[in-house]
Amino acid sequence: MLVGCPAETAWHENRVAVTPEVVARLRKAGLDVIVETGAGRGACFPDEAYVAVGARIADRSEVYAGADILAVIHRPDAGRLRAGQIVIGLLRPDDDPEELSGVTALSFEGLPRTLSRAQSMDVLTSQANVAGYKAAVLAADTFGGFFPMMMTAAGTVRPAKVLVLGGGVAGLQAMGTARRLGALVTGYDVRAAARADIASTGAAVLDLGVTAEGDGGYARTLTAEEQAAQHRALAAAIREFDVVITTAQVPGHRPPELVPAAALAAMAPGSVVVDLAAGPLGGNVAGSVPDGRIETGNGVVVVGAGDLAAQLPRAASSAWARNVAALLEYLIHDGRVVLDPEDEITAGLLVPTKETVS
Repeated sequence: MLVGCPAETAWHENRVAVTPEVVARLRKAGLDVIVETGAGRGACFPDEAYVAVGARIADRSEVYAGADILAVIHRPDAGRLRAGQIVIGLLRPDDDPEELSGVTALSFEGLPRTLSRAQSMDVLTSQANVAGYKAAVLAADTFGGFFPMMMTAAGTVRPAKVLVLGGGVAGLQAMGTARRLGALVTGYDVRAAARADIASTGAAVLDLGVTAEGDGGYARTLTAEEQAAQHRALAAAIREFDVVITTAQVPGHRPPELVPAAALAAMAPGSVVVDLAAGPLGGNVAGSVPDGRIETGNGVVVVGAGDLAAQLPRAASSAWARNVAALLEYLIHDGRVVLDPEDEITAGLLVPTKETVS
């Protein structure tokens, strides 16, 4: 079977779904690989690196026409897909699924993330890990002071106080990275189970008295009363921090607003807020702009950073490609892809269309 990797076309996207390391791994599994010219350039993987491990380099039309399996980051060009192909990526399954009719679409958004045997395939986790690291580095770069305590001839400078909202993968990585940079870090999550994870990073745990356990490892939606109570408590707490990083996302739904305008107004001039949830559906921070930076009237810098993994394309691509390889190794038996609808992983990944439902 032939695995194809086209170049991503989104203006901000430098990642690639298959790396030279994974080409070698796929070939050992009996698969051939075809990669679009320049597909890995943005992630510092030149065409020559792919050729050296046995991949074939071709133009876009040949990749789409020849591949039995397409590995992508985002939903590919539907007009180039051919009947019978298998497409693997973040395919936005709720956004016009009929555009994917005629192909077998396996969307990582549906992967059952709580299954231990699915963890090696989980691109949402691997990319959140990269984003959390980058968020802390971005915050440190944007903040006008030091993260660590500095003892100088001019006196001692206190360490920055950092608050991370959300104890998922991105939040925990942001906490760990901020601590390694020397900041005093505090974490917050409405899920009681996440508080032990926060403490495990060495961060302090902020307890506002609001708990909201949900399904699948996500927090449930807060009631209006709970949300109001959380806003009041956060507004009072946030003013004590130099940097706030927000990471609370619910795939396919509007993210919860965690930092209202009143909280921003209470922060000191020069404070920094990085919103990892900023996107088309909104963000965790009032007024945050996707891929944009604003400054409030009182001098607080708000950075909308909803796709930070794309800013570390080499690391993010390496992790993504390993997830793709793990999935293909799970699905391929005796040289062909076997899709068992009774299997939890397969059932979660498959995007239903009129054809698959019928």
